[in-house]
Amino acid sequence: MSIETRNETEKAILDVCKKDAEFVIGKNRAYGNSALDPVRIFSSASTIEQLNVRIDDKLSRIMRGTETNRIPEDVRKDLRGYFILLEIAERRARTVRKATT
Repeated sequence: MSIETRNETEKAILDVCKKDAEFVIGKNRAYGNSALDPVRIFSSASTIEQLNVRIDDKLSRIMRGTETNRIPEDVRKDLRGYFILLEIAERRARTVRKATT
């Protein structure tokens, strides 16, 4: 479906996703792809488990925070970024499992 045939909500979804992609790419570059290719100095947990821990930590801070009626935009962006990276990690893991079976 071309962008011209999309309704306003669909266009807004694409706009948010594009901005999220740019945000995640920028953060990933700044951190040297550490979420998907960690150095593993202290932790030997899988990439997926490490991302789950990051998501848990972020959600825990929200739940224990003082602002119960509003989640700051930077926190929402971070969470969306973690879920995007988690999806990539899970896809890669499935590809590896398929290749070894």
